[in-house]
Amino acid sequence: MAGLVAAARARELRAVVRLFEKGNRPGGSMLLSSGVVWRYRDFDEFRRQCPGGDEALQRLIWERLDEALEWLERLGASAVPHTTNPLTTGRRFDPRALTAVLVRAAGGVELGRSSPEGDGPLVVATGGYSVRLARERGLLVRSNAWSEGEGIELALARGATEAPSREFYGRAMPGLVPEDRFVSASQLYGRSARRVNDLGEEFFPGEASWSENDLVLAIADQPGGRAWYELDAEALARREVAEKLPYAQETEPLPEGGLRVRVHAAVTHTYGGVRVDTRARAADGVWVAGVDAGAVSNGGYASGLAQALVLGLVAAEDAVQ
Repeated sequence: MAGLVAAARARELRAVVRLFEKGNRPGGSMLLSSGVVWRYRDFDEFRRQCPGGDEALQRLIWERLDEALEWLERLGASAVPHTTNPLTTGRRFDPRALTAVLVRAAGGVELGRSSPEGDGPLVVATGGYSVRLARERGLLVRSNAWSEGEGIELALARGATEAPSREFYGRAMPGLVPEDRFVSASQLYGRSARRVNDLGEEFFPGEASWSENDLVLAIADQPGGRAWYELDAEALARREVAEKLPYAQETEPLPEGGLRVRVHAAVTHTYGGVRVDTRARAADGVWVAGVDAGAVSNGGYASGLAQALVLGLVAAEDAVQ
């Protein structure tokens, strides 16, 4: 999303743009998401939820998101209804329709290309290194299949500095699923379960956060990056549990009508990346947008699509000056 946004905004500012996409289609991991672009309603809440992130970058995203959403709608993107959260505000877009709008505004995409030519202004927006991290830690991938981190390496080679982090945003998944089920098959009910690993140890006895991202990180640290959700009969009757159970791949009965469900930690996007300032600048002639830019959601969870949208706009506007 960040690359498409940057290209579309740069063309709007009358720049000559070439947009390279390593994969075989545009849209990156945004195409596989729920399409909700959001921020916390209150900036102090953003800081409470993500205390390890760069406060200046967080404020930039928080302050500019509303006008950025209006920019998307001026391009022709239409918001669709979505379930609201009392902590957040934003809009949801159909990912395929949004991708089509951005590709048209960007002037097209050169697919199967990952090596920019020359030394002109460069905006790096390659979706982090979810695939590499998942491979290194033995976790599942819940993103596009080609975000290996080459964009970050390119920026570092051109003078950028690293913003390292072991954290990532992910979901508990029932196992391998087709990418069109990344959202629907997510086992997002861990707060209703007792969480145990393969040794039978309860590894997360406290209350999980509203996003359950802290729980996913804890699952990733268990043997095999997997765990069990143990649900009693009362939990099984809850709507948020019942609608996800059809996707379960491995279950075991428990006494008194309970059920144990196997879950695996899956990586959606990484938090580590390149250090940028509030103009998305990483080095002379290099701007970094989206989750290639690190130090935004550290310590919690915030919208990767909001980060992509705002930093994509900011990068293009500064690069075209």
